[in-house]
Amino acid sequence: MTDGAAISPDSREADYVIVGAGSAGCVLANRLSARPDVKVILLEAGGRDWNPWIHIPVGYFKTMHNPAVDWCYRTQPDPGLNGRRLDWPRGKVLGGSSSLNGLLYVRGQPQDYDRWAQLGNPGWGWEDVLPLFKRSENQQRGADAFHGDKGPLSVSDMRLSRPICDAWIEAAQAAGYPFNPDYNGVTQEGVSFFQLTTRNGRRCSSAVAFLNPARGRHNLTIVTRAAACRILLDGRRAVGIAYRDVGGVEHVVRARAEVILSSGAIGSPQLLMVSGIGEATQLQEHGIGVVHALRGVGKNLQDHLQARLVFKCNEPTLNDEVRSLINKARVALQYALYRAGPMTMAASLATGFIRTGDHVETPDIQFHVQPWSADSPGAGVHPFSAFTMSVCQLRPESRGEIRLASSDAAVYPSIHPNYLSTPTDCRTIVEGVRIARRIARKAPLAHKISEEFRPNKTLSLDDFEGTLDWVRNNSTTIYHPTGTCKMGRGDDAVVDARLRVHGIDGLRVADCSIMPEIVSGNTNAPAIMIGEKASDMILEDRKAAVSAPSA
Repeated sequence: MTDGAAISPDSREADYVIVGAGSAGCVLANRLSARPDVKVILLEAGGRDWNPWIHIPVGYFKTMHNPAVDWCYRTQPDPGLNGRRLDWPRGKVLGGSSSLNGLLYVRGQPQDYDRWAQLGNPGWGWEDVLPLFKRSENQQRGADAFHGDKGPLSVSDMRLSRPICDAWIEAAQAAGYPFNPDYNGVTQEGVSFFQLTTRNGRRCSSAVAFLNPARGRHNLTIVTRAAACRILLDGRRAVGIAYRDVGGVEHVVRARAEVILSSGAIGSPQLLMVSGIGEATQLQEHGIGVVHALRGVGKNLQDHLQARLVFKCNEPTLNDEVRSLINKARVALQYALYRAGPMTMAASLATGFIRTGDHVETPDIQFHVQPWSADSPGAGVHPFSAFTMSVCQLRPESRGEIRLASSDAAVYPSIHPNYLSTPTDCRTIVEGVRIARRIARKAPLAHKISEEFRPNKTLSLDDFEGTLDWVRNNSTTIYHPTGTCKMGRGDDAVVDARLRVHGIDGLRVADCSIMPEIVSGNTNAPAIMIGEKASDMILEDRKAAVSAPSA
């Protein structure tokens, strides 16, 4: 591994150059380099995953908004949020966002993937991708029709429980929502406890699961602190990547077969655009020569918006457990000795996948229930006993875009989420907030709540406009940007069903940016599946090319 320095001359060329060691990129590096005759270079703009907080489940409190490991993106003022700007954390470290995220393992709904296939992407239906989810997974509960137990990615049940979350599960059932022991199983619908990407009480990031076992392979070169600045093109064929090291010196690595972008929904479209692949007028505005006009690059941006409701409690919550230095020391000792206690906590404990009404066939909102409350991860807990019930719309209609701010890849692009820009999105999020407040008024949860804090009880359940305005003023991202290199056949698509960039040879994209429509849930597990699918297709195409008779 090379960290922030030039690589040796014999490591400057490979069959495949992967840009981004995130959730999908680590999978690709592992699966491709498992073939000893295949040479791989993996470039990562961030550093090694040495920060100890990365590997402690609750460490997202320390890593999010930390520029050493987080890109610290920020959106443009958004009309749907009454002009507010949001922080958009994204991992800048080995493992990418899987090293910073809330550790929640959610695949989405079978209908999500069947819809992808219906949109002109054969091979992406549920029956096609389920085996890939199973292949990755080492499920604590064991293997069955929906889960695998031989894969590198450890998926575990919660090691932590708290009475307030147990009460929420009971109250939700009292409100008519069934308990579901496995939302990644037969059906997603119902209330449950989250499954986590943890192993023995530690985070199992994509780097831990897929990259660590492959580090010693002679045919894999990992270069950290290598910020890609453009794709090298020979006509309309990708032949390599130019990157800058920590000192700003530019280096070049070449790809004999393919360049694979796995830089995420912000980085991948930006790198395409600064390399002359994108909407022609936007490229020309920044003085970039148009190599290939592809109008969909950066468009189709989707994200899950969460409205975070906070309820003050008449009994202690995790806020109280971590407030004093003595309590913090006790929590740290519990983790050090037993890998147990609050430091094993994911971003949320309980969840619910619920339909807002009979007008939808599958859940259209998701709950994240936390036995603590804060203004944001990294900001510290509130100075009172409370818990959080956040709700997000699973399949938003709103579409935003990533636009260039400069021809220089080092300058962050401008992010325009365009939240809550359709009537359906507004109705769904408002109904989600109403459902959350109704659950809070059911026993036994109601007996533990002393005050509806955000929003206040003075906001009537029937006040649609007031609730919508509260959402616009208080909601935030749940960190799931997707869709900006859309997979499909139309003139707005960026890649085809085999993830090859339309009109450019030797170039693929493999990350959440390829989603034509966002999945109904958290995006880390689908990102890993995309890496699995991409590696299969790349090796299939390699085999076909080798077997093809020469002209």
